[in-house]
Amino acid sequence: MMKRVVLLVVAVCFTVLTFAQDAAEKINQANEALKGKDYAKALELYEDAMSNLGDVQVPETINYNIGLAAYNSKNYEKSVTYFDKAIAANANVAKSHDYKARSYSKLKDYTNAIASYEAAIAATDGDAKVLVYNGAIAAYKGKDYDKAVDWFTQSVENGYKGATAQYYKAAVLKKQKKNDEYKAALEAGVEMFPGDKKMAPALAKIYVGEGNVLYKKGAAILSAANEKINAGTLKTDDAAYTAEVDKAKVEFKAAIVILEKAQALDSSNANAKTLVDACKAVL
Repeated sequence: MMKRVVLLVVAVCFTVLTFAQDAAEKINQANEALKGKDYAKALELYEDAMSNLGDVQVPETINYNIGLAAYNSKNYEKSVTYFDKAIAANANVAKSHDYKARSYSKLKDYTNAIASYEAAIAATDGDAKVLVYNGAIAAYKGKDYDKAVDWFTQSVENGYKGATAQYYKAAVLKKQKKNDEYKAALEAGVEMFPGDKKMAPALAKIYVGEGNVLYKKGAAILSAANEKINAGTLKTDDAAYTAEVDKAKVEFKAAIVILEKAQALDSSNANAKTLVDACKAVL
């Protein structure tokens, strides 16, 4: 009986030792797979090793590596779990929050993505301009428009993707129906980034709309005066008629000024040319 007990204990110890050696080897293999960018293999090896550690002592900071393997193999829910463990172990805290934010963005959980970007910005000791811009994109997609405007503004000030950030800031203001601020953001953007292919046409479109309002106002004045002519209550040589025509011309001239601004921004805008020609035809 005693002999069998001793043999059993030896067998158990041998098994534990084998598991421990196997886990250590798999962690080494996982590290190599991670370096080689074979992320799916790295994740599989890490998880297999972590589930059979035995007596192997592994620092909690390894969770950052596992999180990277999970993120880059598109296992975003797992990556959040491992980056949380890395943060708890005080391992690469700012980058762990950053990757958590990216993971949540991939999962379209923008509320948590924004919170994670905020945590990453607060935790970083270095340049946070990339985090701020990426946070702004998450806020835009998550419809947290006030936060998006704030972070896009910071991105412009930081000089990081300034033109794109200014355009998106304007786009957010438009979504908020803040039309005056939308126009002002585009005007500022065109001044800061001349020739931008998105902001210039967008501002030109606004100017065309304003020019069209002035054109219609002038046309309405002329139409009303001509109706009086047709009704016989007014003659073309009457001072009252001349006065109405002059009023209409004021509107047409004002329209031309703003429409020519639109043409300068976007020469391909056909509506601007049509309206300018219509105004000039009356003058």
